[in-house]
Amino acid sequence: MGLSISEFRKGMTILYGGELYEVVDYEHNKRGRGSAVGSGRLKHLKTGKLTTETFRGFEDTSSVFLESRELQYLFHDGDNFIFMDVERFDQFPIAKSVLGPQGEYLVEGANLIGYYYNSELVKVDLPNFTQLKVIKTEPGVRGDTVSNVDKEATLDGGIVVRVPLFVKEGDVLKIDTRTGTYVERV
Repeated sequence: MGLSISEFRKGMTILYGGELYEVVDYEHNKRGRGSAVGSGRLKHLKTGKLTTETFRGFEDTSSVFLESRELQYLFHDGDNFIFMDVERFDQFPIAKSVLGPQGEYLVEGANLIGYYYNSELVKVDLPNFTQLKVIKTEPGVRGDTVSNVDKEATLDGGIVVRVPLFVKEGDVLKIDTRTGTYVERV
């Protein structure tokens, strides 16, 4: 038997059409006399592609239990990020498209939580914030203090972000990986 549409929750992992999906967003609507309808955005866990689905009543889906284990990010190799299970020392690749833009902010050696389905790594919890060192930026010009003036800075890994004028080369910055924006100097 499938899940009732009232059981869907943002963040849950489901088996839908024989494939694993994460519910990215979900809205449940009950109008007047008609039956309830749910609509959600689903992220395919193997490809990273987003899809929008409409659900009515009971769907041919089931909630999936994912086993969690600690991973360490090792490096990225072309289109894959390579992670190692810290207990078993097995290495697992995850496609860049699955991690999305947040994957660009991973720091080698970072410990994360990975989720497995049938002994296959299908999902990695990425940190919302990271700390990166400024490799290159232009010096701020004294007296150039018009409100909200910023400049570009190149961080570890070649990432470019907008930062305030007082940031200089060698500073370590806290970056929001969800938006790619500067938060504070550490």
